Amino acid sequence: MIDFRSKTVLVTGASSGIGAALAARFAKAGANLLLAARSMDKLESVAQSCRALGVQAKPYKVDFSDMASVDAFAAQLLSEGCQIDCLVLNAGISQRSTAFETDMEVDRKVMETNFWGPVRLVKQLASILKGEHPVSIAVTTSISGLFGFPLRSAYCSSKHALFGFFEALDLENKNIKVTFLIPGRINTPISKSALLGDGSTYAKMDQGQAGGMDVDKCADIAYKAIARGRHRRLIGGKELLMAHFKRWCPPLFWLLAGKVSAT
Repeated sequence: MIDFRSKTVLVTGASSGIGAALAARFAKAGANLLLAARSMDKLESVAQSCRALGVQAKPYKVDFSDMASVDAFAAQLLSEGCQIDCLVLNAGISQRSTAFETDMEVDRKVMETNFWGPVRLVKQLASILKGEHPVSIAVTTSISGLFGFPLRSAYCSSKHALFGFFEALDLENKNIKVTFLIPGRINTPISKSALLGDGSTYAKMDQGQAGGMDVDKCADIAYKAIARGRHRRLIGGKELLMAHFKRWCPPLFWLLAGKVSAT
């Protein structure tokens, strides 16, 4: 297993949910943290909690749907001479609308936040990520990235795309080890910020989300997968059966997929 003591870990989407929980888990392991998200107030709170564990933690305000914001963030990291040992790409936004009811601008925003933002950041940080220095990259995808799911067309698309890009990146760079974190239903506020078809906010907690796995338990499983260099790690409860049905028994998957509650 990788020992993250005194290593530098960058976590995006670190202001809440899985990102905040993973930041705390890395802090417990002794890692110094670079924390990125849109809400500086929430980030500072997470950073303070990490510092209380005896590590360094610095917050950065970044909007991953805005490529100029991503570029400015990368330029700041480079100017500060940051060395990154582990990059956790966790920033993301979800969706709650059918494909035909979803405006193209919503499709674009979901793709920019979930796919283009992480890709842009990695490319802008190429000078410190590629080479001989070992780097772990953890990519938070979703079981919705393994198959299509009702009311999630843009979200599914963005999460599918992450697999293609980062698997190729892994194969191209001997010093980079990519771990795909594939959560199912985790008790986080992601549904509250999900976008409806017209771009407005869903603004409520899904029942499935509320009854999902505890986020700290999710973070512990994810941390161990990263430290052990796992290629993929499914995280969740019985909803993960759908991933196995899709792979091993497609007819059963198609029978059930349209009947499973999307919320």
